[in-house]
Amino acid sequence: MLKRIFIILALILGIMSNLHEISACTNILITKGASVDGSTFVSYSADSHDLYGELYYWPGKTYPPGTMLDVYEWDTGKYLGKIPQVSQTYTVIGNMNENQVTIAETTFGGRDELADTTGIIDYGSLIYIALQRAKTAREAIKIMTDLVAEYGYCSGGESFSILDPNEVWILEMIGKGTNLKTDRKTKKQFNENKGAVWVAVKIPDGYVTAHANQSRIHKFPLNDKENVLYSPDVISFARSKGYYSGSDADFSFCDSYAPLDHSALRACEGRVWSAFRIMNPEMDKHLPFVLGQTTEKMPLYILPTKKVSVADVRKIMRDVFEGTPLSMTQDDDPGAGPYRSPYRWRPMAWELDGKEYFNERAIATQQTGFSFIAQMRSWLPNPIGGIFWFGVDDANMSVYVPLYIGMQAIPHNFAVGNGNMLEFTWNSSFWVFNWVANQAYHRFNQMIVDIRKAQQELEEKFDLYTPIIDQAALTLYKENPDAAKAFLTEYSHNQSRLTHERWKKLGEFLFVKYLDGNLHLEENGVFKRNPYGNPYRTQFPGYNEDFYRNIVDKTGDRLQVKEIVK
Repeated sequence: MLKRIFIILALILGIMSNLHEISACTNILITKGASVDGSTFVSYSADSHDLYGELYYWPGKTYPPGTMLDVYEWDTGKYLGKIPQVSQTYTVIGNMNENQVTIAETTFGGRDELADTTGIIDYGSLIYIALQRAKTAREAIKIMTDLVAEYGYCSGGESFSILDPNEVWILEMIGKGTNLKTDRKTKKQFNENKGAVWVAVKIPDGYVTAHANQSRIHKFPLNDKENVLYSPDVISFARSKGYYSGSDADFSFCDSYAPLDHSALRACEGRVWSAFRIMNPEMDKHLPFVLGQTTEKMPLYILPTKKVSVADVRKIMRDVFEGTPLSMTQDDDPGAGPYRSPYRWRPMAWELDGKEYFNERAIATQQTGFSFIAQMRSWLPNPIGGIFWFGVDDANMSVYVPLYIGMQAIPHNFAVGNGNMLEFTWNSSFWVFNWVANQAYHRFNQMIVDIRKAQQELEEKFDLYTPIIDQAALTLYKENPDAAKAFLTEYSHNQSRLTHERWKKLGEFLFVKYLDGNLHLEENGVFKRNPYGNPYRTQFPGYNEDFYRNIVDKTGDRLQVKEIVK
């Protein structure tokens, strides 16, 4: 705990230590013309089994000339080196800064030999340093690519979502490996391949896109500087390594630096396909690609059949392949158990009798530390325009709370240092939401009904309140910007606290209702009693027919009721 706090202070970044790489995330990106209200927004799920769900906060500061910034690796806390600090940084809440610039990511890894062991900038540092320095998405791209060119890139392949209120970009980046040389004068070693190869594509207005731990940029225009940016050696370096030998016009970043395999298709592109089909059912036609039956790839971006709302993205983030051939709750899947659970405990792959098998990987997953939907609105002042819809634990059973980017402090239930991965506390929303979810995993199709009611109760209220809060804050902002920020702080904190308290009550309710595998009858959240005031008779819901039939198939007549010998 003390080590983590020390690193936060030393970094002035609040980056957590002792975490394993977040290598199983999902991003959904929506442009202005594709959203119901002209917002841009992006979702992100930080899906690491070892990640504690909390909300990061870096207040903007000024620094004297010559100040240096210590850089620590986000996943491990390892010290990497120093870089010059800028004179002024911007306030950052989570993954959005005060200018409504948001950066998210998913790790695709790519070719192992391209890891740079000498770099001092990792993907986490890229995100949070850029957020503290960027006014726009384009500026963030330049900052990030300049940083790795100057100081080296020490992470694997990454897809970055980079947005502001007007533009939506995907930046894909991978290192160039380690090729040590010795400087003749200084006798010091240096990496001749320092830096990274990368390409950034602006998503056309009116379109949506997604990525989920697999590189998704294939061929791209080479002469469209307004909408496509790339490193000068992105093609020549691939040729030098033997990854590509065709013409420049046919070059594919993904095929060269992160070739598809079974896992990339089923566990990664499968999530993109599921998100796409929710926004446009015609994308069902790409199921054969996900199943590895065709080489026809999905497009980088698509047109949704209707305008997309924050509520729509909430639904996507809770997707578990329901209604598709990849559903994990089907009758012929014993892994669903008697309560039709869409969850499978890790590892995702296993071997039996010399053959390898796997579990599906849906967007919603139990190991999520936190997730968010960042909403950016160009027509409002930045403190009001940016809403960071934040939730902890499994998105399927979480609640997205509206946190305005103009708020001046972090709600206690989400704050860094309020508990940790090995220290349970009722004051932390991460632990309260995990408590509820871990009850539901084992009686999913029953408890999820109660959880959905609570989710809708809270999120529909937030949706109803948002335009009212916007207008009140805007009126106040015109007279007194600081008072408007105080108002937004109070509102955001109150909704966080009320959500935390509501979820704790939900957990208590579920514990009583489903005690010992039974069922206590209730109506509108009130448990029924008999005419004498005692609990109504306990119900025994038992298992479904498929489960009983499976028992009989396995045990034969051992459990069959038989006539006794007289």
